[in-house]
Amino acid sequence: MTRSTTSRLSMYTFVSLLMAFIVTTESCNKSEMEKAKPDNSKPGTTIPSKPPVNTTEIIIVPDKDGRLLLDGSVYKPGDVLALKGIFTAVVINNLKGSISAPITVKNAAGTVLKVGNPAWSGGSWATALSFVNCHYVKVGGERSKSDFIISGSTQAGKEAYFNLALSQHSDNFEVSNITIQNGGTGIWAKTEPVKGDATTYYPNSYMENLSIHDVSISGTNNEAFYIGHTALYWNLTTNTPYYGAPSGFTAGQQYVQPIKWRNVKIYNNEVSNGGADGIQTAAIDRLEIYGNSVTSWGGQHNSGHNGGILIGGRTTNTNVHDNYVHDGWGELIQFYGSGENGATHIIHNNLLRDNQGDGVSLRGTDKAVVQITNNTIARTGGVSLRINGYQGMTAPQIVNGNAFIQPRVNGGAIYPNAYIYTENGGTYTEGTGVNANTKFATTDAAGVDINNYYQPKANSALLTTGFRKI
Repeated sequence: MTRSTTSRLSMYTFVSLLMAFIVTTESCNKSEMEKAKPDNSKPGTTIPSKPPVNTTEIIIVPDKDGRLLLDGSVYKPGDVLALKGIFTAVVINNLKGSISAPITVKNAAGTVLKVGNPAWSGGSWATALSFVNCHYVKVGGERSKSDFIISGSTQAGKEAYFNLALSQHSDNFEVSNITIQNGGTGIWAKTEPVKGDATTYYPNSYMENLSIHDVSISGTNNEAFYIGHTALYWNLTTNTPYYGAPSGFTAGQQYVQPIKWRNVKIYNNEVSNGGADGIQTAAIDRLEIYGNSVTSWGGQHNSGHNGGILIGGRTTNTNVHDNYVHDGWGELIQFYGSGENGATHIIHNNLLRDNQGDGVSLRGTDKAVVQITNNTIARTGGVSLRINGYQGMTAPQIVNGNAFIQPRVNGGAIYPNAYIYTENGGTYTEGTGVNANTKFATTDAAGVDINNYYQPKANSALLTTGFRKI
């Protein structure tokens, strides 16, 4: 693998601007910093006055160019902002609800909201829907994901286009009932370190509480989900990421760690036909990913961006369960999380099948231990489970009750280590009795119904092992 083990290289550095956005269209990878420059030449529409008192739904329409630049500070907790019409770009600044009365941003009743610019080919307004320094907000369709549609660029340079972005400390968000298609990155949520602003340095602050559910994302050039900052350190002097040990810092330059998310839930989403990772996460404490369907990711065929679900660097206390990940290019689940402070990690009851790489790949840090239980990992191009201790994940991993079925479909003998493969000091323990794993060279030997979520047929050899559909 070519990926950094402690964190993922940033795909882009996102700069939220009061007036407009411009992002270079040059091709980047995660070892490069995106070059972003402000362009104040194209102001959008500002809503200048406070809406009427006791209004429950405030209708907002785009300007003549289809844009909206909204000063959210004029709104109060509990307000409902109903966007009506077709918007090429929406930028909302300083919107602040409260824990008991969040502000809602949705489609106007009885209408379908459309946001984004499929014709974007470079320059400013490179984000369809952007929230900057916003807190306690609910965003999404009034009744279903068909009510709220974000359509990103389909043109050359689309990799630099963001569909939905949360930046500059934006937190306490619920994102739901949205359809996102095309563009570069589907949902992007993190805060960049800023020189002179200590609140952007870990551990001085956190972004709290993010819930993303019932969202459909398809056709993105990059990641469908990009949640949390992937840089291990940030060099404020050069404004670039740094991924090595502190011993390699350049003398006289200032380094910080980006702030983390705390309490993130990603559930009941559909991800398909993306160019890079499906659900990528990093720098999060208390992360739960469940009930998602992820398919056809990794369309770029880039081995550095190829995880169906990725638990990235600086993640602690994670739980990945009841997901269906299948038919993609790369690895089904990748884990780079940390065992610091006794963190717990769980991968449980997932159906993971049919891909071009390994099944579950573990390469964490700080003696992280993952409980890998009751998953079905079937028809992988490589091995079913790979445990790599290179970055300090040397404590025994707990591997119980899984069904490992037909590894190495791309070729190679199925020796015992084709099911559980260790390298660089990686170790594991397998359960016994009812906690034992089962291992099969073919789906026929396993006795599973491949047309019904690999559920065991009558008299299946799976016994109590593997995934069960709830």
